[in-house]
Amino acid sequence: MSDNPTAQGSKSVSVAKSTGGSALLTEQGKTTIADTVVAKIAGIATREISGVHDLGASASRAVGALRERIPGGRTNQAQGVTVEVGERQAAIDIQLVADYGVSIADLSAGIRRNVISAVERMTGLDVTEVNIEVQDIYLASDEDQSEQDDQDKGSRVQ
Repeated sequence: MSDNPTAQGSKSVSVAKSTGGSALLTEQGKTTIADTVVAKIAGIATREISGVHDLGASASRAVGALRERIPGGRTNQAQGVTVEVGERQAAIDIQLVADYGVSIADLSAGIRRNVISAVERMTGLDVTEVNIEVQDIYLASDEDQSEQDDQDKGSRVQ
């Protein structure tokens, strides 16, 4: 991701978003936002949208499930979210599992709108793109079958 270096030669650089947001680079100093911060914000904003079942590819979801079972373990809010953060801009990639029956086009539009709004409001960064990859569709019958398999396994040993 490349930023447009309009004030590269000047000694005092003052950059503010045209929408009136707070400046990250001013004459008084520079604010740097870590990739993990933007990834967490994007992950939380994505989970707020109805129709998102889970985030991440199957391997990362499996690791996340193990992490949650460990005492004191927490949900990784950035799971399934990859970001690239520059001085003024951020690009976000999201992998998710959608609920069956939800319009993927409408779901994607809602996610983009919510993620862009949350990241820009909280960080002052300009979000250049939000790429969404739907990895799978969640069917309630899949979980019911998994629970039945677990019950069947438990009945072998008394």
